[in-house]
Amino acid sequence: MVRHLTKKNAYSAFEYALKAPETKRQWPRRLDVFLTFLQLDGQDVKDRCNTLYDLIQKEGIDWLESHIVDFIYFQKQRVLSKEITETTINNYIKPLKTFCDMNNIILNWKYIRKGVPKGRKSAIDRIPEFSEVKKLLHASDIRLKPIISVMLSSGIRVGAWDELKWKHITPIKGEKGDNIIAAKLLVYPGDEEEYYTFITPEAWNYMNEWMNFRSSHGENITGESWLMRDIWQITDLPTHGGLIRLASHPQKLSLGAIKNIVYRAYVHNK
Repeated sequence: MVRHLTKKNAYSAFEYALKAPETKRQWPRRLDVFLTFLQLDGQDVKDRCNTLYDLIQKEGIDWLESHIVDFIYFQKQRVLSKEITETTINNYIKPLKTFCDMNNIILNWKYIRKGVPKGRKSAIDRIPEFSEVKKLLHASDIRLKPIISVMLSSGIRVGAWDELKWKHITPIKGEKGDNIIAAKLLVYPGDEEEYYTFITPEAWNYMNEWMNFRSSHGENITGESWLMRDIWQITDLPTHGGLIRLASHPQKLSLGAIKNIVYRAYVHNK
């Protein structure tokens, strides 16, 4: 039932399955919620994962299934007290199942998932009003138009930007081939949650203008270019080694920076 692995490999097997940067960031932390519930010893999530693996070998599969059910029951009580949402429980279970799958720990997940609430399929966030969107689109930061228009028309979350490159947007032409009627967007590429969505011609135009603007200032735009990058100096900067055009040395914009751009524009234009 349980493949014999070293302590080091038990966590590494789980880590190996994490592809997208956002998954690598979130899933170990979510898995650690279960490990903390079990009150396992260890300095970090890696140590506690290895401790869990040793316990499974010692106590058996039934022991683990019983504690997972207890964990789900505990989280359902937190839902009732409005500490967390129903969807959060499933977010805890996904990395735990991956850890088990990658370490060949075979559980009855059909039985376990019977008690997991399905949760909402959509968020309850308020849809922005037209006046708010209009103000954001007229903000000074040139990146806001592609950010806001792409997110509104595609429905992607802010975390999706972390993996989006120019090659992940494909314009779609009309029957006559002389105009763009939409664009296809690949979200979370390479991840198990990968999917396609679409953006409007306006969103495509804003994004295309943004990429052309970067190209006009010296950036070499390819399919591997990040959709969102830092802002650069308009003129060359002198250095000890000569001149460096910062536009030609793009740095991917972090998720925190994207959130701050939108937040600052929203607060400034309220």
